[in-house]
Amino acid sequence: MTNIKARTSKLFYVKKSYLGIMLGIVAGIIDVILMLVQGLTWNANLSAFSLWVVSGFLIATSDIEFKDFKIRGGAKGVLISFLVLLPSAILIGWKEPFSLIPIFVMTLILGALSGFIIDKYGK
Repeated sequence: MTNIKARTSKLFYVKKSYLGIMLGIVAGIIDVILMLVQGLTWNANLSAFSLWVVSGFLIATSDIEFKDFKIRGGAKGVLISFLVLLPSAILIGWKEPFSLIPIFVMTLILGALSGFIIDKYGK
């Protein structure tokens, strides 16, 4: 019985780099849909979409270690997503600091979900 369960659970694993890119595309689409509702420009939409594709790939292919502590899952997703967002956040916050609040919320949610899913289902 446990052997069948072990075999079926392996069916859901995907190579981490592919999973990272796929989740980045999904997160980018979610973020762009929310931005389209707000009526933002296409260059902002393209920037957000590319941020998530790059973030997904980096989350999937990087290992972050501090001495004996390894950052995994959602924490790694949040950290990498915010690091990728940082240059854009400086430019956005310079003109409109309050517009960073929804950006940070989406980055926190989508980064944590991406990191968790990649850590759980990536091989």
